[in-house]
Amino acid sequence: MKSSMNKKLYLVSLGCSKNLVDSEVMLGLLEKDGYSVTEGPEDADLLLVNTCGFIGSAVREAIDEILALAQYKQKSPSKKLVVTGCLVQRYGSELEKELPEVDLFIGTNGFHNIVDQLQGKKPPVPFAHSLEQSLFLMDSSLPRKVSTPPHRAYMKITEGCINRCSYCLIPSIRGKLRSRSIPDLMVEARRLDAEGVKELTLVAQDLLAYGLDLEKQTDLINLLQQLLAETAIPWVRLLYLHPARVHRELLLLIAENPRIVPYLDIPFQHVSDHILQQMNRPYTKKHIKQLIETIRATMPDAALRTTMMVGFPGETDADIAELQDFLQKYHFEHLGVFAYANEEGCKAASFADQIPEEVKEERLGKIMELQAGISFAALQKYVGKVEQVLVEGFSKESDLLLEGRTRYQAPEIDGCVYITGGTAEPGALVNLTITEAHTYDLVGEVKE
Repeated sequence: MKSSMNKKLYLVSLGCSKNLVDSEVMLGLLEKDGYSVTEGPEDADLLLVNTCGFIGSAVREAIDEILALAQYKQKSPSKKLVVTGCLVQRYGSELEKELPEVDLFIGTNGFHNIVDQLQGKKPPVPFAHSLEQSLFLMDSSLPRKVSTPPHRAYMKITEGCINRCSYCLIPSIRGKLRSRSIPDLMVEARRLDAEGVKELTLVAQDLLAYGLDLEKQTDLINLLQQLLAETAIPWVRLLYLHPARVHRELLLLIAENPRIVPYLDIPFQHVSDHILQQMNRPYTKKHIKQLIETIRATMPDAALRTTMMVGFPGETDADIAELQDFLQKYHFEHLGVFAYANEEGCKAASFADQIPEEVKEERLGKIMELQAGISFAALQKYVGKVEQVLVEGFSKESDLLLEGRTRYQAPEIDGCVYITGGTAEPGALVNLTITEAHTYDLVGEVKE
């Protein structure tokens, strides 16, 4: 019989960085219960998939992962297969019927009780589809095993969402806005600082909604001021900022404090006023223009990232032309483009004038092609400059090359810097002379 302190765990964490934090909390809890992580599912006693269920492609990816792990359970029935996260919250009752090979389903509300649920000490939390039922909010007392490289970590400051975009299911999956207190977040931040984290990325569905459900002194500005005062973490990064809530006070704080990296991820989604209105985004193209101009005036060197959605119901060729003109004029350093997809339960799924899939793909290709040229031109300005780079380790392209990121590149979503000269340890902050710029990546040498 296997010792209770010698159990093996294999984890697959899907979806966003906010979901990853949930996975890390489960890792911490399971490690405390005697589990250790194994590299392969064949060695594991517990097979755990933390799912995303936000869009159709994420649902398909999650199902594929579950079925792949179910094969290991079929060969070795003593293994436990557990599925957690957004997919379960969205489709829990149906999944129970369709996937009998899964031993336990846990939604977004119950993952902090995973150990007790595995031991049968706590019944599973019912799957909620009501906004009022998703009430769990993590805090610093929960153990957490950071799974990113040790020099960087995410810190989730809120749960749920206050916005009601017509294309988005997050509020019905994750519930209403719940903000963690600043004292609680500072406990976690100081712990991460002591563990050697060089880059702390604050994450939420909407960072600027932080504290709107709490007393007036709790907001992003106050949190950032305390992080600067009470930790020595060199880089603090912000993901994501809602366009309607970015204000001058925040921009000035970033401009005056180099430890808050000059990188603004502001998901605009579109620039056509009638599409923004249909999306239930509470701003206009005029507001977007004014905001970008204010950012460029306050922080001329800042990197701007946004996401745009093409193929939303009612979108016309004229709207796409308007978007192309806007991108050519305002030059985002980073741009993510997505084709709209109908999601069951979203208001937009019932809108008239749905766009054919082939038209969506054509529009997406057009915008990505345009952005490739813009990105290439934007990166040329770094050639010949010396930039501070956080070294990630050996490159995914070749283990003969190191790679890292400048302050203007976020982990997982943007390009990187390939280091072709000099040596540095992973987690080191080094000065690099940038020697080349490609479409999305830079090349540089360690400055002696």
